Amino acid sequence: MTRAGRTVRFDGVTKRYGSVTAVADLTLAVEDGLHCLLGPNGSGKSTLLRLAAGLTRPTAGRVEAPAELGVGFQRPSFYPGLSVRENVWTFASLSGATDGEWLQTVVDELRLDRALDRRAGGLSEGFARKLDLALAFLRRPPVVLLDEPLGALDDLSRERFLAFVGAYADGRLDGGADAADRTVLVATHRLSEFRAHADRVAVLHRGELVADDLSPDDDTLVDGYARRLLDRENGTVR
Repeated sequence: MTRAGRTVRFDGVTKRYGSVTAVADLTLAVEDGLHCLLGPNGSGKSTLLRLAAGLTRPTAGRVEAPAELGVGFQRPSFYPGLSVRENVWTFASLSGATDGEWLQTVVDELRLDRALDRRAGGLSEGFARKLDLALAFLRRPPVVLLDEPLGALDDLSRERFLAFVGAYADGRLDGGADAADRTVLVATHRLSEFRAHADRVAVLHRGELVADDLSPDDDTLVDGYARRLLDRENGTVR
């Protein structure tokens, strides 16, 4: 797999909705590993993911992303009238995912095995979220986009999913043979939950890139925000 096949790139991207600028002249590239887009609500994180997924087009600039993407956004994408099992196999069939062993791994890692025969529309909010996240990984895509993936998950489910997504990003679920061939881009407002698993962090504020390519252990970062972001609010950007 070429680097282009696992790279998401924004080049001078602006996105406006009417008079509102959601993203302003932003340039960013991510590849290989688990990357966090960090910022408060309304900072442009979700808009960037939608741009990367091709769900909306930039007002200006260019977005590059591979055609093969896994997407786990906050609005469910599963079929509510089907069971969990039927959803997994339907999405697998539609996407050409034929590796039954991998499908079972995803189901087991997200603990969906206990709900396979339940109707998706009747699931608890937590199980519904886990099903939607599982669907993003069925094809074992080179790039996965996740928008606030931990919402509605209980503490144990959060820990299991974080371990899963961290292992997916660094290739441990492939026995290390393909360690460089996964990119996961996560939008979050709480870095603390991802700190142990993230490789790099970018900070957004009001549609602008405040900081880029930070280590999750960088002492400028605080939970959900960044001191650089706060400096910007005070007019003392470093």
